[in-house]
Amino acid sequence: MSKVIILGSSSAVASKDQENTHMVFVGENHAILVDCVGSPISRLNEAGVNFNDVTDLILTHFHPDHVSGVPLLLMDMWLLGREKPLNIYGLEHTLTRMEKLMEFYNWDNWPDFFPVTFRYLPLETMTDVIDNDEFLVHASPVKHLIPTIGLRVEFCAEDFVVAYSCDTEPCDNVIPLASGANVLIHEATGASKGHSSAAQAGEAAQKAGVDSLYLIHYSTLCDSSGKTPQDLVTEAQKTFSGQVMLAKDFTEITSGEKITTL
Repeated sequence: MSKVIILGSSSAVASKDQENTHMVFVGENHAILVDCVGSPISRLNEAGVNFNDVTDLILTHFHPDHVSGVPLLLMDMWLLGREKPLNIYGLEHTLTRMEKLMEFYNWDNWPDFFPVTFRYLPLETMTDVIDNDEFLVHASPVKHLIPTIGLRVEFCAEDFVVAYSCDTEPCDNVIPLASGANVLIHEATGASKGHSSAAQAGEAAQKAGVDSLYLIHYSTLCDSSGKTPQDLVTEAQKTFSGQVMLAKDFTEITSGEKITTL
């Protein structure tokens, strides 16, 4: 059974127990890593995913709390003897900077390096990203501080759809991305420029008609008002009538969690 594993759930300032937000979609023959931070190989190992099974990496935007682990991922894969190709997807704003960053590491001089292909995505709604026998992935621009994409991931064999808002303030493009999805994973950093509150995440879930909502990219500490992460669930339940859950590190989401609505 294909699944989503949350590898990190924290907003920009991670904690001892919760890493910055990123996740992996795991199938039988493909594993799609979405963003990459920290020590990626160790994180994948802890989640039970072999680094060599990762076929694709989608970078949602070029902020450190979403892409800082890419150079280490590529270097460690190389040092561990990877030979399989890796596809890296992202907007031009993201990939031009990532390629420049890798140039600073002189990666062109790393001997016997495995094939890496940067696949540039247009800044358009419902862009085709990946289409294989297990996953159909689309991307749309969302409203963050820099060019950023949200995702819609369809599990082809299981009639299961997961949408991911990424970092965004309330944005019309999130609604078609998540329309009719079984699960919406939506950020809940707090209402501010480029971000959303839990209540706003609930509103997006309600408009999109999803079955369940997972809150992610939230502060792992109490904020200045004393609000805790669990309080975010209560906040989202005021605007969304479906099931609301708090994403945590190593949370697994599978098609078995589909919710039947009457």
